[in-house]
Amino acid sequence: MALWGGRFKDVPDLEFKKFNDSLIFDYKLAEQDLTSSIAWAGALHEIGILEHQEYHEIVKALAELIVEANDNEDKIKFNSSEDIHSYIEQRLIEKVGDIGKKLHTGRSRNDQVATDFKLWCKQASQSILASLKDLKKDFVCLAKKELGTVIPGYTHLQRAQPILFSHWCMAYYEMINRDELRLEDAIKRLDYCPLGSGALAGTAYPIDRESLAHHLGFSGATSNSLDSVSDRDYVVELLSCASLSMIHLSRFAEDLIFYNSGEAGFIELDDSFSSGSSLMPQKKNPDALELIRGKTGRVFGSQIALMTTLKSLPLAYNKDLQEDKEGLFDAFPTWLASIKMASNCIKTLKVNSFQMKKAAMGGYSNATEVADYLVKKGIPFRDGHHIVGQLVQYALKQNKSLEDLNINEFKSICNLIEQDVYECLTIEACINNRMALGGTATEQVKFAIKQAEKKTLFEVRDARLDDVEGIYQLIEYWALVGENLPRSKKDMIHSINEFVVSEQNNKITGCASLYIYDTGLAEIRSVGTSLDNTHKGQGSALIKHILIRAKKLALKRVIVLTRVPVFFEKQGFTYCDKSSLPEKIIKDCDLCIRKNNCDEVAMEMYLHSKNEKVIYQTSS
Repeated sequence: MALWGGRFKDVPDLEFKKFNDSLIFDYKLAEQDLTSSIAWAGALHEIGILEHQEYHEIVKALAELIVEANDNEDKIKFNSSEDIHSYIEQRLIEKVGDIGKKLHTGRSRNDQVATDFKLWCKQASQSILASLKDLKKDFVCLAKKELGTVIPGYTHLQRAQPILFSHWCMAYYEMINRDELRLEDAIKRLDYCPLGSGALAGTAYPIDRESLAHHLGFSGATSNSLDSVSDRDYVVELLSCASLSMIHLSRFAEDLIFYNSGEAGFIELDDSFSSGSSLMPQKKNPDALELIRGKTGRVFGSQIALMTTLKSLPLAYNKDLQEDKEGLFDAFPTWLASIKMASNCIKTLKVNSFQMKKAAMGGYSNATEVADYLVKKGIPFRDGHHIVGQLVQYALKQNKSLEDLNINEFKSICNLIEQDVYECLTIEACINNRMALGGTATEQVKFAIKQAEKKTLFEVRDARLDDVEGIYQLIEYWALVGENLPRSKKDMIHSINEFVVSEQNNKITGCASLYIYDTGLAEIRSVGTSLDNTHKGQGSALIKHILIRAKKLALKRVIVLTRVPVFFEKQGFTYCDKSSLPEKIIKDCDLCIRKNNCDEVAMEMYLHSKNEKVIYQTSS
């Protein structure tokens, strides 16, 4: 039975039902719908709509349905229900009877599906982020492995200047890094919960929407019910992230397809990611790369389709918005598969360094070095550019490379050229003269690799609700050995916005928090790193992140009480007297069992000069 059938005397036409129903694809939201339903049941219980026993029966049944949904998706997919929401409500009523009909109190399918879809987006995005991180590592590994390998750099698909193959690898590292940052940024914007917005006007029940949002792992609740149920910006933005990333993957694939060709012969794609011809037995085709290139258009199509759907839609919810899911449900797995295939190709490809270097030395790719040489002789670059053009023209007629010209031939074009010109014509000189930041010189590429490795060793970020367990374990350990004050999980949940964490291989390996007193004084607390973390520098990175946050909040003074003052000295803190910290003494020190035998040192940092006046503007 449809959830909306009471208004209608006739049943829906079968063709319309088939056209209208969305269960065939939104069954993918089953787990998210059940999760949000459990949270909604809790909210209804808090305001007395659900009695204690009713609440527990409903939650137990919903938990059972999560297991059922994970075990047999096809059973849901081919059910006759209109959508995932009606399917779950019907199954709930089958399990618990009429009390199951209470769950939809104050809730609409409009805010329900918006919440479910956001939960799905957050979860799917984490898988993408993990794969992007892995792909970046693969580029760095290849760059390290092939550090001395030279390859021709191209413009207009013609040889331009020689570069290190590692420089090429790090160019794609930069692209993928931007893809990762864009996706992380998009997740921040979608991380607000629409549940409790009703159909469009909000719910008539006194639901604590902020608490509900936090319970579901969101940063907060959305601010406007009309926008909440009709907003699909986040889907467009995620598809935009996917489209731009697929552009990068497609360019990468195109480069390797060319490098893998018989004409170039720079690399050989592994047999595992190639295929043959049904007619020509000698063929080895780079199908994995061609499919990455081909699937790019498919992801573009999903973005264009959704933007076209959203154009001119009036507020608030319209059935058109049902078209928001299939595109993303297709684009995200396509994007993820393409990232993983790119990783596989990188990890297994064979590099023909001899052929690469041979090609890099051809095509007069050292001509720019001669122009730069002439600049050092006092010739303006534009004139030098013209002279070298004449040299290339002469060399072409003689069927020689520039380095094969004798000194008299050079002088016949420009008499300022001396014997030392040959020093700048070597492939090594062409590479290592590019010493400016970001250049292809070996030292600059080594620096880029080192910087990238630092970023991939561990990540420091603001804490999320799903970090609580990891933070709790760290603080509990350091509290047991007497280095930190103990804190309860409940306290951490309520103060999660105070914390920053370091993460390594998807594990929380460090944490710190910034507590702000009523007076505006701020204290760094709960600092700790895991004993089994394999990379140094996490403590310093955590403090740096905290101080950046403190400056953004316009805080003037940050303090810390510590038994490792040398560490905080290195971070820029100076010693101070505890008596200058009345806020800390009243809040914690007077209650501490070590009050009369304290071995902690007080330290401070002024984020503004002590004499600097901070001016606050108010609008009239």
